[in-house]
Amino acid sequence: MEIVPYSSNTGEKNMAIDSEILESAIKSDLKTPVFRLYGWSPACVSLGRNQNDDFINYEFLKSKNIDVVRRLTGGRALLHDNEITYSFVCPVSYLENGEHVVSSYKEISGFLIDKFKKLGIDLEFGTSKPVKTKFDYCMLLSTGADLCYRNKKLIGSAQYRKQGYILQHGSILYDYDKTLLEEIFNEKIDTDAITSIKEINKNLTKEEIIEILSSV
Repeated sequence: MEIVPYSSNTGEKNMAIDSEILESAIKSDLKTPVFRLYGWSPACVSLGRNQNDDFINYEFLKSKNIDVVRRLTGGRALLHDNEITYSFVCPVSYLENGEHVVSSYKEISGFLIDKFKKLGIDLEFGTSKPVKTKFDYCMLLSTGADLCYRNKKLIGSAQYRKQGYILQHGSILYDYDKTLLEEIFNEKIDTDAITSIKEINKNLTKEEIIEILSSV
């Protein structure tokens, strides 16, 4: 597995790097995964590939110095702020059940489960719940491929597939601002549905998490 060193970038650059890694893997017929960790500077709202942006108040985001970018992957919007984001690119054939979408999510996410165990955090897959279509904020939706801590969503992920390759990336909440999220997404944030690293272990630093996740 190739590990891309952690960096913090604008939303546009982060999405461009993920796309470049995917395109390079396809062009070179890469057989093994590429794993990358990154941050966002400034904070950024990412929209799903086909998501409508009519809920976005662009003037409000500008006043808060928050960018907006569109992802290759589907799903709904996220605020990338106080978090660690990962991306994982691999050929479908690398995975045992790569052709099956949910199984491939779980297989890739198993890598994260193993890493978080080393941090003393036991994660499990979420249980699918009926989708409330009014939600624009991705973390309020629950699928069987999400990673949760004590039934609260910690990591939300999304996939994009092209020419036999998978790009899966996801948001690991380090901390969040409930009020800001509600202002951006115009909906109540149910804190019983989500959690963060700071809530799980307030002494665990981003640097420690990045070090463990980046270790081969």
